[in-house]
Amino acid sequence: MMSRFFVKESDVGEKHICITDREDIHHIRKVLRLRHGDMIEISDGVRWEYEGVIEEIDEAVVTVLITDKQAFAREPRLRITLFQGMPKNQKMDLIVQKCVELGIDSIYPVFMKRCDVRDNGKAGRKAQRWQKIADEASKQCRRGIVPAIYEPLSDEEMYSLLKSYDLVLFPYENEEKRSIKDCLRSLDEKPENVAVVIGPEGGFAQSEAEYLKRYECVSLGKTILRTETAGIAALAMTMYELEL
Repeated sequence: MMSRFFVKESDVGEKHICITDREDIHHIRKVLRLRHGDMIEISDGVRWEYEGVIEEIDEAVVTVLITDKQAFAREPRLRITLFQGMPKNQKMDLIVQKCVELGIDSIYPVFMKRCDVRDNGKAGRKAQRWQKIADEASKQCRRGIVPAIYEPLSDEEMYSLLKSYDLVLFPYENEEKRSIKDCLRSLDEKPENVAVVIGPEGGFAQSEAEYLKRYECVSLGKTILRTETAGIAALAMTMYELEL
C-alpha cells in the first residue's frame, strides 16, 4: 500500500508535485526510506488526489512526477462538525482519531459548564496536538482532506456558530421519545452541513440543555454513553442514515 501525503494546492504543478513539509520529508527519507522510483499518493486537501513516482529527494524538497490524477474518491458529501464538551485526560485523542476515520469534517472542543477541565491557557498547544492526530489519521485511512481541529470555545461561542448549520443534533441523555434514527429518517431533504453537540463527563447543565432543545433533541439508545463514545456513535449513525 502506497503512503499518502498532503500538500498545498500551490505545490502542485502541471506535471510535478513538490513536498516541502519538513516532517513529511523526514518521514519519507528516514522512516519509510523511500527512494527514486518509489510510488506515493498525494492529496491537495481541496479536491484532487494523485499518484506519482519520486524523482528527486533532498533535505529541502521531494519532487514527485504525477502519473495519475483523480477527484476525491473517499470524501463524504455530508459535512459533519462535532462540538465536543471538553473531556478529561487523553480522551480527546481517541475522539479525534476515530471521528476522522469515520469522516468528520471538523471538531470544536467546547468548555461547557460541567466540564471537569478548565482553560489553563494551554488550549492552543492542545489543539496543535489534536491536529497532528487528525493529520496522521487522515493519512492512515486515506482521506482526501485533513479535518480541522479548532482551539476550544466557550459555550456562548458555540451557540453563535450553531446558527449556520442546516441541521443541529443534540443527543441528550434525558431524551426518551425521539431517537436519532427517527429524526434523520423524518427529514424532507438531506442536509449538507450538520452539527452534533456532545456534552462532557458531567453532562449538560440545565441552561445548556434548555438552549439546545431548540434544535433536534435525540436519543442515541437505551444506554447512557460515555462522552468519548457518544460523539463517535452519533457520527456513525448520521453517516449511515444520510451518506451511505
